[in-house]
Amino acid sequence: MEKNLELRMYFFVPRNISQIYVGIQCGHALGRYCLRYGRNDPNHIVWDFLEKFETWIILNGGTTNDERDFEAIPAGSLNLIGDQLNDNDIEFSFFIEPDLNNALSALCFLCDERVFNREDYPDFVDHIINTSGQDDEGNSFPIQTRIKSNEELIEEYPSIYKTWVRGMGGVKNVFLRELTRDKKLA
Repeated sequence: MEKNLELRMYFFVPRNISQIYVGIQCGHALGRYCLRYGRNDPNHIVWDFLEKFETWIILNGGTTNDERDFEAIPAGSLNLIGDQLNDNDIEFSFFIEPDLNNALSALCFLCDERVFNREDYPDFVDHIINTSGQDDEGNSFPIQTRIKSNEELIEEYPSIYKTWVRGMGGVKNVFLRELTRDKKLA
């Protein structure tokens, strides 16, 4: 992450805990994040976040549990989010609450403004229409571009997509943008 960009800490918590416990569980996860990534690295971005920004975004992560189903897939949606963060090599931390039968009670990760600032860093469809206005061959985009799926647009305009991903800070930021899209606040 670049140090000159605004940072936010995102949290996912279970849908069924009280507001006071939401804050407590997020505090536990943030503490674990600092210990895991910043303890031995005085230059880690978490210290920049704590000194300059400190903004928390707490999202509803759905269900949680301490078990996996028979196919080794976590049954809770919060557990699935943790697996997705891990699979996408995102620095994240979590807290398991002993008083909730050892259930996963919070996940957190840091991201920069390219994930959450859709005005300065528009979604891909808005980028290709508003920023460049032309496809890979220099033709103007047809009006139907707005109704195509992201997958169709990526296939149709691969070099523009690669440029957009670079401008977004890479595939991790693109993943985090999709992960947090349309999630409700806790």
